[in-house]
Amino acid sequence: MKIKYPINDFKIGESWRLFKIMGEFVEGIDSLHDLGPAVSIFGSARTKPQNHYYKKTVQIAGLFAQAGYSVITGGGGGIMEAANKGAAKKGGESVGLNIVLPFEQVPNKYATRQIEFNYFFIRKVMFIKYAQAYIAIPGGFGTLDEFFEALTLVQTNRIRPVPIILVGTKYWNGLFQWIKDQLINEKMISKKDLDLFHLLDDPEKIVETVVEFHNK
Repeated sequence: MKIKYPINDFKIGESWRLFKIMGEFVEGIDSLHDLGPAVSIFGSARTKPQNHYYKKTVQIAGLFAQAGYSVITGGGGGIMEAANKGAAKKGGESVGLNIVLPFEQVPNKYATRQIEFNYFFIRKVMFIKYAQAYIAIPGGFGTLDEFFEALTLVQTNRIRPVPIILVGTKYWNGLFQWIKDQLINEKMISKKDLDLFHLLDDPEKIVETVVEFHNK
């Protein structure tokens, strides 16, 4: 037996969902409109404080704060916590764009601005809209999603060109080789698209790359 739902109830539910979406956009814009120069740092929520990349992220975020950049993260644990921690310790603005999830995502205590989202796509707009660079520390599906989202928007000229940096050549080299061996060889992208992002390890070089790009 099929259950029939009144079409009007569906329309009302969808209409209220649109208002919730609009409300999250308004809250995000109101909270970040005065942020100033910023970088978005992505990475795994599962990375522990003793991990090499956690420690490196603290250092990178601290250097960005000293260079006058705010740091934007997903507001959770792992690499996100490390980035918020590094920026806060150096007196920088430390932003956490937290997502409501049934597991894993718990807001970290180092964000000086904490905004909560129910919708991933609104949260990603805020990552992109208010950052002058995108820094991807080793992570999983979410990090890959955010990296390729930024890369696609720059490639298709939907946003202005900005530095996109993969931190950790050992971790990301397999992906980089696959892009060259498959996407380039199969002519899915152009060779010049490889210039849209960098593979770097040194924290000072990472910050220097961003600063030099914007000084031009």
